[in-house]
Amino acid sequence: MYNKSDINFIAIDFETATSRHASICEVGICVVRNGEVAETRSWLVRPEDNYYQYWNIKVHGIRPQDTENAPDFRQVWEEIERTYLDEFDTFVAHNVSFDRSCLLRSAELYRIHLPELNWMCSLQTARKIYSFTCNSLDYLCRQLDIPMGKHHRAGDDAEMCARLYLRELEDF
Repeated sequence: MYNKSDINFIAIDFETATSRHASICEVGICVVRNGEVAETRSWLVRPEDNYYQYWNIKVHGIRPQDTENAPDFRQVWEEIERTYLDEFDTFVAHNVSFDRSCLLRSAELYRIHLPELNWMCSLQTARKIYSFTCNSLDYLCRQLDIPMGKHHRAGDDAEMCARLYLRELEDF
């Protein structure tokens, strides 16, 4: 068993406007302090040139008109860094390779220096401890009775990921 007071992380999720990982159009975070969900936030983000591909819109429903007046990724990341990164250095994502790549590619595009971060993957953990035929975030949340928001919206997915990871820690 783990000590809840030692469990502190940010679950993070990105939605992209195109197949390019640097085309972030929404960022969601869920802050977990002392093993409890403390806060969930999301930001619409104006991707470079505010350009979207049809299939990405089909997945998340975010359109160019939704982000035309939104901050760019640099502005959103500065707020996340200023508000949370003194306290947290661990990020959790469902399919961490995608979300970490989004962050790295966007940091390159906007010339942002990223701090050293520890990454954990709720997808990899699920594959190790459960024997479900599917390991998508929404499927796992349904199977484990984890409250769900709107799948493929960054704030809701970040909170679903956080709650899933907390459950995985209990079940491990």
